[in-house]
Amino acid sequence: MSAPNGHAQKDHFPASGPPPAMPAPGVLQVPTERVKELVAALEVPFDSAQIEWRVMNTTKNQQPMRGQVVPYADQRAYTDRLNALFTPAGWTRKYKIHTSANFERSKDQKIAAKVLVTCDLTIFGLGSHSATGEEWADDDNSCTAAEAQAFKRSCACFGLGRYLYYFTGTWVDLDDRKRPKSVPQLTGWATAAGWQEGLRPSCAREQKPSERTIVGNGGNGQHNGDANGHRDRVLHEIEQMEQVVGKRMYRGLLKSVARVWNPKGIQDQAIQEKVLAHMQAAERGLRRAEAAREKAGLAAFAGVLGSLRLSSLGQVDNLKTLREIVVALEGAAPRAK
Repeated sequence: MSAPNGHAQKDHFPASGPPPAMPAPGVLQVPTERVKELVAALEVPFDSAQIEWRVMNTTKNQQPMRGQVVPYADQRAYTDRLNALFTPAGWTRKYKIHTSANFERSKDQKIAAKVLVTCDLTIFGLGSHSATGEEWADDDNSCTAAEAQAFKRSCACFGLGRYLYYFTGTWVDLDDRKRPKSVPQLTGWATAAGWQEGLRPSCAREQKPSERTIVGNGGNGQHNGDANGHRDRVLHEIEQMEQVVGKRMYRGLLKSVARVWNPKGIQDQAIQEKVLAHMQAAERGLRRAEAAREKAGLAAFAGVLGSLRLSSLGQVDNLKTLREIVVALEGAAPRAK
């Protein structure tokens, strides 16, 4: 089978070879070891030929123009993996499409509705997971985009494509059409070969400030160089968090914690560390909110946001509100029996 870009697909599985097809829908019991084997095969990164790069942020008033790129895979790569592991008869997906009421979009003050999609993904023998996707209704491809987002998120619940969430973005030069002149080379844990060797992404972003390595010149008499290097590193980490937590939360935390709009205006190293710690807390909170939203369902999610006069998580600009959302959603999620 060929990947969307014409390259031959190269799915990698455990050394014992591709697992055989899953049992028919009527066969409900799968041995625990078999389940572990299948989940491990789902978690393996896609072949590099199936990876594309999206520009998320660009610099202003800088030549050459630079952009922050993150990797992603077309949803066909996800269906190819599912078909290879379980056959087309071994899994199903079902979509539910809703539209929200019109409201003012914060980015450009336009009045628009949102297309909200829930995808229920069932893999026979492994179970079912559901996830949501959303897109502005005035986008010509809003339904397609929301469906793809919901499908990929439900796949990630099984481990498929989950590794892509660990990328925080890499800055590269852009051409005059804002396209990357080159893209990063995937190595180590981000490749199928590296993953099967036991390599995994580090969680450096979640380390405590006191655990970070100071970057500087080192040696006697170089304290100022070390301190400056450390500040530069923390500043760089803060700047990268805008893509992780969203512009509204990013600006809100800068204003409330450091009383600045630009992290370059923070002179006190302790304040820098405090800002970064708050942004990392926001990242963890957003992850919990996403997970709770999938469990609680779209109606409960819309109800919680509506009670706070919000239309999306992207409008949250402080940790207190985010905490309220997480608590409400986790409380609304059905309890396991």
